[in-house]
Amino acid sequence: MALNITDSNFKELLNSDQLVVVDFWAPWCGPCKMVGPIIDELAKDYEGKVVIGKCDVDENSDVPGEFGIRNIPTVLFFKNGEVVDKQVGAASKSAYEEIIKKHM
Repeated sequence: MALNITDSNFKELLNSDQLVVVDFWAPWCGPCKMVGPIIDELAKDYEGKVVIGKCDVDENSDVPGEFGIRNIPTVLFFKNGEVVDKQVGAASKSAYEEIIKKHM
């Protein structure tokens, strides 16, 4: 299961030595409902290798604002605290895996 990422725990997660993947979503967003289960699967598949979580943009405004999230779903990929890649809009599991493998 993907981690619940909030404004209060986000900075701590970025300190990870591992790749950090954050899905920015909202409960009312149709495409987000398609991406959510994929993110959960990836969290299970890459457990211990990649930090994967979800950030509800309705409940958390600081982090999405800091990274200019305007469209959801948006998945950001962080390495050493910096954004190294992103996927805006719904994508297939293989598309996310390709980006993860590129940055692991």
